[in-house]
Amino acid sequence: MAQLWGGRFTKETDQLVYNFNASITFDRKFYRQDIEGSKAHVKMLAKQGILTEEERDQILAGLDGILADVENGTLEITEEYEDIHSFVEANLIDRIGEAGKRLHTGRSRNDQVALDMKLYTRDEIYQIDGELYDLLTTLLGIMKANTETYMPGFTHLQKAQPITLAHHMGAYFEMFKRDRQRLADILKRMNLCPLGSGALAGTTYPLDRDYTAELLDFDGPTLNSMDSVADRDYVIELLSALSTVMMHLSRFSEEIIIWNSNEYRFVEIDDAYSTGSSIMPQKKNPDIAELVRGKTGRVYGALMSLLTTMKGIPLAYNKDMQEDKELTFDAMDTVKGCVALFNGMLSTLRFRKDVMEASAKNGFTNATDAADYLVNHGVPFRDAHGIIGRLVLLCIEKDCAIDDLSLAELQSVSPVFEEDIYEAISLKTCVDKRLTIGAPGRAAMEKVIREEEAYLEKNKKRA
Repeated sequence: MAQLWGGRFTKETDQLVYNFNASITFDRKFYRQDIEGSKAHVKMLAKQGILTEEERDQILAGLDGILADVENGTLEITEEYEDIHSFVEANLIDRIGEAGKRLHTGRSRNDQVALDMKLYTRDEIYQIDGELYDLLTTLLGIMKANTETYMPGFTHLQKAQPITLAHHMGAYFEMFKRDRQRLADILKRMNLCPLGSGALAGTTYPLDRDYTAELLDFDGPTLNSMDSVADRDYVIELLSALSTVMMHLSRFSEEIIIWNSNEYRFVEIDDAYSTGSSIMPQKKNPDIAELVRGKTGRVYGALMSLLTTMKGIPLAYNKDMQEDKELTFDAMDTVKGCVALFNGMLSTLRFRKDVMEASAKNGFTNATDAADYLVNHGVPFRDAHGIIGRLVLLCIEKDCAIDDLSLAELQSVSPVFEEDIYEAISLKTCVDKRLTIGAPGRAAMEKVIREEEAYLEKNKKRA
């Protein structure tokens, strides 16, 4: 079909060049945002007297008809159009005639695509935030139910000190809460309307950019027309935030994969989120967790690709910037899918509480508390450290936990030990006496849980 910009050209674009240049295969995702932006633009043009009310109403009815037909499947967005803007405008002209040709008054495809990308990104941020809210809700439920589910805490993948499952899940709650805060910060910075910036230098038409921004739920218009059409900072920020989301999901997935192994057996993954082996009938593989871990690289790649694309682009718009879309769309879809699937897996996960507690006992996670017991009975810490080290060696020889040694065996290493040592180094005591905010003790955890409940109540997902 003839191009909307074809007046300057005396021969048809080579088909290969046309295909290479076209964006309809991916910017068709913008159809709703493009029509939404066009409707706001037309309302503003009529308000300013640039269009008549009759023209406004014709165009709005035509745009509504296109939207309805696309969504009910009677109008297909095909590759005969160069981009989504051409598709909407050409179909509008076909439907309403001359009035449709006035849709593009006072704007350029440069500010149009900048608007569409912002509207689409904003909508996607709301959806991703909603998925994170649901994941946080699942995590909080696990935390509430497991303030006395004891397990080993790790450093260097070595058992370190006893904690609770609530405390461990709380660490991920904080991570995903910060992810939501990052998305909220991006929304604040990006929520300015570029429409009316033209190709790069504004327009001579008396546009009311504040009115257009208000119609589209922006906080106001952008303040520099060159920056407006050349800005992709918010996309880079979003890809950075999404990379962090995926990093957190990948860490969590790694732990579930480890916990699901035969050596740990801390969890059992629901059949719906596992697969078997084609040759080994005993296998139950954590495929969803592994795929989430693997897909992290896709999102990292999108961030690095766009940073590289933007680093050498002079002002204002350049066609290179069309490369922002496919990778960003893929990253958005990847993150939404991964968060939703991970949440489903987590919500159906069965925690082996008995195995976790036995692992904490047999891993000498209460060794530090045993040393503290000696210090509280007048033994210098450095000496206490050595005494407990010898106790651990004795336990290794006997293949038992510190708690399993008799008082006589304990006193053979240090006469300071008394009967109350067993209470002092029980997992419950070790955990519950850690009462500072942020620690795993039950009282501290319950206070944090109340704060997290208040956070979710105050920061609900967008309906």
